Amino acid sequence: MIAYVKGTVEDISEDNAVVDIGGIGVNVRISADTAARLPGIGEKVKLYTYTSVREDAMQLFGFLARNDLEIFKKCITVSGIGPKGALAILSVLDADSLRFAIMSGDVKAITKAPGIGTRTAERLILELKDKIKIDDALIDREIAATQAVGAGADTPQKREAVEALMSLGYGQAEAAKAVGAIEGIESMDSGAVLKAALKKMF
Repeated sequence: MIAYVKGTVEDISEDNAVVDIGGIGVNVRISADTAARLPGIGEKVKLYTYTSVREDAMQLFGFLARNDLEIFKKCITVSGIGPKGALAILSVLDADSLRFAIMSGDVKAITKAPGIGTRTAERLILELKDKIKIDDALIDREIAATQAVGAGADTPQKREAVEALMSLGYGQAEAAKAVGAIEGIESMDSGAVLKAALKKMF
């Protein structure tokens, strides 16, 4: 219904932003990750939005990037996960980390979100793993570069190793899981990462 909102940031809380659009304050539900990356009060912002309409309420859910919005929309197609549940997941995992968790079958990472149990996380992985592409899962972002590799941040070594494994005939989920299990990857070159990943395949 509403593709995006563009205006001035008037207020920010952990799960909500107020954006002034021509003198009208619009409440936009946001994840903790989005809240941490928003510009300051009084600054201009553009949030890509999803409109949730129910009998008792209409809410906007906003994201700084289209990629964030797209993974949110994928999450809410899963039975048992509504907009609030998807936002909770994206509050503990940024969009890139969530994509990698889905591809690698990392149930534990997804269940860190409040209200998301093991069965729901397993269902999310099962239903979305074939809908996530490697190029989507390993998107370069400045925020990803500042996070620990163990938390799912991207590195060139990861990207190249996963792509190399896929060229050898392995599935992308299987390749991502093997690469994600390697410790100390940030200090290894691409060749070493590939060798370590191949060892985990056997």
